Amino acid sequence: MTDIAVPPGRSAAPLDESLTDRALDIAVRKTTEMADSTLAVPLSYYRDPALYERELALLKTTPLAIGQSAQLTEPHAYFVRTVLGSSLLVTRDADGKAHVFLNYCRHRGARPAEGEGVARRFTCPYHAWSYDSKGCLASFPGRAGFPNLDKSRYGLVELPSQERHGFVWAVLTAGAPLDLDAHLGPLDAELAQWRYQDYGYLTAREFTSGVSWKGALEAFAEGYHFPFVHGESVIGQNTLADTSIHDTFGRHHRMGFPFNWITALADAPGEATRPDRTPSANMGIIYWIYPNLILANSMVGVEIIDMLPHDAPTTCTVRHSWMGVTPATDEVTTAMYQDVYEQVHAAVRDEDFLMLPSCGDGVRNGQHDHMLIGRNEIGVQHMIRTMADVLDIALDTDRL
Repeated sequence: MTDIAVPPGRSAAPLDESLTDRALDIAVRKTTEMADSTLAVPLSYYRDPALYERELALLKTTPLAIGQSAQLTEPHAYFVRTVLGSSLLVTRDADGKAHVFLNYCRHRGARPAEGEGVARRFTCPYHAWSYDSKGCLASFPGRAGFPNLDKSRYGLVELPSQERHGFVWAVLTAGAPLDLDAHLGPLDAELAQWRYQDYGYLTAREFTSGVSWKGALEAFAEGYHFPFVHGESVIGQNTLADTSIHDTFGRHHRMGFPFNWITALADAPGEATRPDRTPSANMGIIYWIYPNLILANSMVGVEIIDMLPHDAPTTCTVRHSWMGVTPATDEVTTAMYQDVYEQVHAAVRDEDFLMLPSCGDGVRNGQHDHMLIGRNEIGVQHMIRTMADVLDIALDTDRL
């Protein structure tokens, strides 16, 4: 077996059959793409309270994918979501434009909206101040009590947002800049190829877990754990263990985890245009969109998993949603999508996040100096190196 060392700064390769060829090569040779060296990560990277505060500041000024465009399929559609403690109201107005508002009434701060659906007005339950889907204050009772109120100045606070690639992106700080071109960089063209804006939204579930949000993200950047954590589920049974290809897109990355059947392609050389040589037919293709988003693609849909801090350095929130490659228009397709989602959600909730809180406990109470990330955990290394660079954290290599 010959190692394939991949420099940390390797640029992305095309999303085409050449990706399948790379995955086939490592599968046949029973190896994986590797980093140049091991990486020592101090426990403070996951548990330091001062670093945690810097992470929160970073997350509140970085574009985040707040939801999917497919959740807003018609004018006046909306959904409410809590992100880093803030209640957000995401709407599509009568003209088709998406908005992200702080879901707090400008009178006394109660939440005008709850849940999801279609509504032309969002009325605060406290004193019935009402807002439209553009966030404008539409009406309020007791006008005599506010004789000089200029309604145009008391709409909901709108956050910087933009809709692209099937997602509604926002910065959680009002008035802050949002430069999605700069944020996505070379990943922008890659995401465009998937056409997520044409997918159909199915559902989402959210839960909390006793592990660092950064540690949680790392579970989706290596296949080293597959036979031990996912041995009894479709992930462990269908995917080669500790075998992956890795490409970077600036701060973001793409990983390919070959399926067991990819080696059958070795018996069909010279047929590179066959449909069964397309990358998504032969591997799970997973993106990390810095800083907190995972997109796990399959032939039938995409899992959207975002992880964020929750109250403390070693707790996080996990939101796991799913979209089908085409919107479900009948009960049979809906049931099929729901079955797929139940399987992948069970793997995330009952396998990954059954195990991950023990990692959180080890981080909280460990007295060892550092954790050691292997060369075979190249995606994890990229995540850590990226965050360390942004947060100005010193790391060591080759501490065996």
